[in-house]
Amino acid sequence: MGHSIAVMNTKGGVGKSTLVMAIAETLSALHGKNVLVIDSDSQTSMSSMLMHMQDWEKMERQNRTLADLLIIQTLGDQKAQWTDFVARGVSDVEEARSVFLIPSHMELSLFEREVSAQRKETELRNVVRKLLDETMRMFDIVLIDCPPGLSLLTECWLREVEYFMPPIKPDYLAVRGLGILKKFREDFSSQGFADLLGIVINMKDGRIASEEEWHAKLLADPENRLFKTHIPRRAYIQRAADFDLGKRTYIAKYPGDAGTSIRALTKEVIERLDQARAAVAAPKAAPDPAPAPAQAPRRPVAEPARPAVATPAPPPPPVKAVAAPGVQNVPAPSSPAPSSPAPYTHPAAPPPVIAAVAAPSAPPPQAQRPAVAMLDTTPRSVEPQGKIVLGQITPATMAARTPETLPQLRAAAAVRPAPAPAAREHGLVLVEEGE
Repeated sequence: MGHSIAVMNTKGGVGKSTLVMAIAETLSALHGKNVLVIDSDSQTSMSSMLMHMQDWEKMERQNRTLADLLIIQTLGDQKAQWTDFVARGVSDVEEARSVFLIPSHMELSLFEREVSAQRKETELRNVVRKLLDETMRMFDIVLIDCPPGLSLLTECWLREVEYFMPPIKPDYLAVRGLGILKKFREDFSSQGFADLLGIVINMKDGRIASEEEWHAKLLADPENRLFKTHIPRRAYIQRAADFDLGKRTYIAKYPGDAGTSIRALTKEVIERLDQARAAVAAPKAAPDPAPAPAQAPRRPVAEPARPAVATPAPPPPPVKAVAAPGVQNVPAPSSPAPSSPAPYTHPAAPPPVIAAVAAPSAPPPQAQRPAVAMLDTTPRSVEPQGKIVLGQITPATMAARTPETLPQLRAAAAVRPAPAPAAREHGLVLVEEGE
C-alpha cells in the first residue's frame, strides 16, 4: 500500500508545481519508486511540465483528463476506469521511467461549479476516496498538485489523502496563506483532514535579510514540522519546468546546489513516510497493570465505656468522750444493761448507675431520583440541504447516501466536435485530427 500526499498552499507563486515535478522525478530516477502525479490544477502547469503539448492536447480531445474522469463518475451515468486516464512514459528525464500522470483540463473549475449547482459534493468526495484507494494499491507514492486556494475539489483531496505538504516562500504573504490553511484545518478537523507531513521552504533567496527572519520564525514553531532542507531560488530550476522535446539526464536537469537540495529533501520525505508507517505497524505495548491501591491500616474498634460503679464511703471512726479540765466525771444515768451488740455490717451498696445510651437514629430517607427522560428514537427525515460551501461535506451526509438511493445522473458531456475548416485556414488549430 502506497502513500498519498497533497501539495498545496492557499498562496500562489510559491513554486508548488515545480517542486512536485522535481520530487516525482527524483523518486523515480534515484529511488526506483512508482509515482503517480495527479494534476488537480485547472492551470494545467504540471501537465505541461511532464508532457509535450501535442500529447496533452491529444488526451484532451480523447476526453482522458482528470476533469473528464470526474464528470463521468460524479455527474454522469456511465462507468469509467481510472487507468484509462493515465498517461504513461511522461517526464523528459531519461532515468525517470516510472512517472505516470493524470493530466488536468482548464475546464476543471467549471466542473466544480456544476457539482455545487447539482449538490453533488458528497458524490465527489466518494469518487476522490475511491480513486485514492485504488491508485495507492498500484503506486508507491501518489502526488496531487492542488491549485492555490481552497476550492471544492482541493477540500476533497485534503480530507482523503494521508498527508499534505505545503511549500512556502519565506515572506509575509506566503506565511499568511499558511495561516489560513491552518485555521481551516482547525475549524473543520471533525470532518476528517490529512496529517501534516511537513512544510518546505522553497525559492529562498539567501541575499534577502527578511527571508532569513521569516525562515527563523517558521523554524521556531515545532507544529510546522519544517523540513531541514530548503530549496534555494535558482534560474536553472525554473528552466527545468520547460519540457524538453529530447530526453536529458537527471543531473543535467537538476544541477548545482538546488539539485543537491532537491535530492536531500526527497530523502527526508521518504524517511518521514517510513517513520510514520513504522509507527503505525509497531504493536502497541500493553500498559502495565495499575498497582492495587494501598489499604489504610484499620483503626481498632473502640470498646464502649463501661458505667462507673459508685463505692460506698467507709463509716466514720468512733469518737471518744473526753472530760473537760476541772470538771468531774458525772456518771451516766443508769440504764438497763444492753444486750450483746450485733456485729457491724456495711450498708448495702447502691445499685450501679447505668449510663443511658441513645438509640441510633434512623437515616433520613433518600430523595428519589427524577425519572430519566427516554430518548426519542423516532426516525427523522433528512432535510434537503442548501447550496454547499466549503466545510459542509460531512461523514454523516456521506453515510446517508447509498448507490441505490442516488438520484438519476445526467449523461456525460459529449465529445467536442472537430473545428471547422475555416478555423484551420486561420491557424486556430495547433494539431491536426488523428495526430
